[in-house]
Amino acid sequence: MVDWKPASYPSLSPYLICPEGDALIAFLESAFGGVLQRRFARPDGSLMHAEVRIDDSIVMIGGGAADEGSAAVHLHLYVEDARAAFDRAVAAGGTVVREPQRDDGDLRGGVQDAWGTTWWVATQEAPAAGADAERQPRGAAR
Repeated sequence: MVDWKPASYPSLSPYLICPEGDALIAFLESAFGGVLQRRFARPDGSLMHAEVRIDDSIVMIGGGAADEGSAAVHLHLYVEDARAAFDRAVAAGGTVVREPQRDDGDLRGGVQDAWGTTWWVATQEAPAAGADAERQPRGAAR
């Protein structure tokens, strides 16, 4: 049976959107001893998504377009039932950002609260596999 979140991941992770995501990764490594766990690239090689471990936490990073600044806060929360949590968030007044979809082994949906924070709720359905996932430490051959 697949656990509802990846092993050793916290339930809640900050999700930062940054047009210079690779520079942010380098900063987290240098400043806080962060260790790159996964990196997903767009077809042009630019950062689409990365995960950096700092102690017992994971900071998720989305690469924004170069002409955009950093965005409002996004939080990623692993829950046992993403669909039920998504439905509860909408019922509580949240605005749908994205209906739950299956991607990278997770069922994930997004809801924005009234104060502008986007909450991504997910349930791991299968460990992320992958040709697209770079699971090597930063600086290793890619």
